[in-house]
Amino acid sequence: MSETLGAGVIGLRMGASHAGVFAELPGVELRAVCDTVEETARSVAEQHGCDALTDYRDLVARDDIHVVSVASPDHLHAEHCIAALDAGKHVLCEKPLALTMEHCRAIVKAVDESGLKFMVGQVCRYTPGFTLTKKLIEDGAIGELFFVESEYAHAYDSILGVGGWRKDPKIARHPLIGGGCHAVDLVRWVAGDVEEAFAYSSKRVLTDWPQDDCTIATFRFQSGVLGKVFCSMGCRRPYTMRSVFYGDKGTIISDNTSESIQLYTREYDELGGFATLPVNLASHNVRAEIAELIEIIRGDLPVKTDVREGARTVATCVAAIEAARTGRPVKVERL
Repeated sequence: MSETLGAGVIGLRMGASHAGVFAELPGVELRAVCDTVEETARSVAEQHGCDALTDYRDLVARDDIHVVSVASPDHLHAEHCIAALDAGKHVLCEKPLALTMEHCRAIVKAVDESGLKFMVGQVCRYTPGFTLTKKLIEDGAIGELFFVESEYAHAYDSILGVGGWRKDPKIARHPLIGGGCHAVDLVRWVAGDVEEAFAYSSKRVLTDWPQDDCTIATFRFQSGVLGKVFCSMGCRRPYTMRSVFYGDKGTIISDNTSESIQLYTREYDELGGFATLPVNLASHNVRAEIAELIEIIRGDLPVKTDVREGARTVATCVAAIEAARTGRPVKVERL
């Protein structure tokens, strides 16, 4: 495919950064952006010289748009993604794929029937500290992996979303799916699919929110690796996704908000235990994510973070939430 790819973005709180990348990439032209808040749509459109829309159906209906970024609120992902696929567009869907397994299965079906490229925006897979961590593990730097842990600590009391949708009890956005899916997807990316989940949860900070604000989930991976994810949307601290990876020959500590990762093996004892490896600070590396999708579309290549990867991360979160509710381990649904 050599012609210019036309791009459109639905949802401009998260999608404004997507619009900026599409506008800058060679061989791509941002042709329309859409947001239900007309002022927001006009502002982003004026910045990039494209059309401003307020109805997503008008965007996906355009013949000059070939790839659509769905960055709308989580509960609208299924509606918007399926509409884009039905209109013949390749899709980048912001994380999480959806808030329910019913919606995940519907999107998987639509992707399978369309034959189009579909990427889930699990952007931690493009964060330099985490990509270096994964490469070191794959290269055997810490030996055989046996335990992984990550956290999503992010105060949500001031980021309710447009119209307060994150707090809306009718939407029932559980923080482990909505935000904690970053950490869950990260440990899945490194350690593989999860077989079984168990969890505890509580609501001690954001007591007027409909969902528990703290979840501690433990996982047994199909590989035999064990894992843990801590998710808090009521914490009082700067945002972090501090993660630790333990192998039989060493340990790695990494974060998406730090300019280095730490690596320990016995050879580093003389350095005081850990060696510090510098990395670029790009917590939400949307540019790398979108650039890869464009390469995939042009080369008709397989998508690594495809619709099933996104669905399996949601399924892992759903299993942990059910385990916390019932007090029993829960098997993760396979898709």
